[in-house]
Amino acid sequence: MNQSQERLWSDDSYLLCRPIEPSPRRVRVKFGGEIVADSKSVFLLRQYSQGHLPTYYFPPADVRLDVLKPVAHEQCYLGEAKFWNLEVGKRFAPRVAWTLLDPLPDFAALKGCISFDWNAMDAWYEEEEEVFVHARDPYKRIDVLASSRHLRVEIAGETVAETRRPYLLFETSLPTRYYIPREDARLDLLEPSNLKTPCPYKGIASYWSVKIGDYVAENVVWSYPEPIPECPKIKDLLCFFNERADIYLDNELQARPQTPWS
Repeated sequence: MNQSQERLWSDDSYLLCRPIEPSPRRVRVKFGGEIVADSKSVFLLRQYSQGHLPTYYFPPADVRLDVLKPVAHEQCYLGEAKFWNLEVGKRFAPRVAWTLLDPLPDFAALKGCISFDWNAMDAWYEEEEEVFVHARDPYKRIDVLASSRHLRVEIAGETVAETRRPYLLFETSLPTRYYIPREDARLDLLEPSNLKTPCPYKGIASYWSVKIGDYVAENVVWSYPEPIPECPKIKDLLCFFNERADIYLDNELQARPQTPWS
C-alpha cells in the first residue's frame, strides 16, 4: 500500500460516496501479449457519466514505463494530464495511457498514477479472472430471485412470452430485468443475432431479434449461455428489453424505463 492509499484509509472522514478508494485486488493489464501493469496497490475510480466508467489507476512503480512514450500534456476532465503512446513489440496504440500531473482537488489521491484506455487493451484481470467493459464496482449489487408472478411480454401487439416462473434480476441503479425460461417464450418469433455484449457482473450475452410479420424488433432479447460463477441463476434464460417491449407484471403494464437502451 502506498502513502496516498494509507492516507485515504486512515482518513476518518472517508465516506463510501467518495469516487476514489484503494482496492484490495491485484489488477493486471495485458497489451501486445504482455503484462504492462501489475499492481496490488491500485486505486479504483468510481465514475458514471457519458464515456466514463469505473476504472483503475496504477502506481508508476507497477507499470512498464519502458513501453510508454510521452506524447502530450493536456487538460482532461480530471485535471492536467500527461498522455502516453503504448508500444509493445509490433503493437502500437496512440494516447491510450495517461498520468494525472495536477488533478482537481477531489481526485488528488490519483496524482502521479497511471491509467489506461480500457477498450484499447487486450485484457484486464482482477486476481486471475478476466474482467470485461470496466472495473467492478464493489457497491453495485445484483440479486436474482425466483418468482411466481405472472409475467407477459408483448411486442407489436403480439404476446411473445408468458410465464409464472420468471427470475427477477435486481441490479443497483438499473431497471428490474425479467428472465424467462425458454419454454415460456415464442421461440418461433426469435431470430438469432450476431450481437454479443460483455458485462463485468454477468458475463457475455447473446442476442435475438423478434420478427412479427414484416416488423422486426432488433436485438430486443438476450441471454447469458455461460454467466460468470457469481450469477448462475440466469443461465440460458431469456430477457426482453423493458425499454422496447410492453411488459405486464401481474396483469399491470409496466412503465418503460428511460435508459441508454431506450
